[in-house]
Amino acid sequence: MSEFKNVSVIKKANVYFDGKVSSRTVVFNDGTTKTLGFMQPGEFVFDTSKKEQMELLGGEWEILLPGETQWKTYTAGESFYVDAGVSFDVKVSDFADYCCSYTD
Repeated sequence: MSEFKNVSVIKKANVYFDGKVSSRTVVFNDGTTKTLGFMQPGEFVFDTSKKEQMELLGGEWEILLPGETQWKTYTAGESFYVDAGVSFDVKVSDFADYCCSYTD
């Protein structure tokens, strides 16, 4: 899906890691949410409270998922899932433009 229709957007940005990661929350009519975000170069650790689908829209990132020992590189158009209540590691060398979908 390249665009969202009939949604609300929370104006205030979610800003993390000294401004190197930011996102905006998109709220759908059924109450579900997604975030559209951007990461600058760096290494980050994210905690999850819900199951997430992370879709890379542009750029590239390396991901180390819970329980894994090998980093995996993702490019635009690829996605991965992360369970609720875990942490995962991200390395960005140039930039990462992403969409995070929250699921139950």
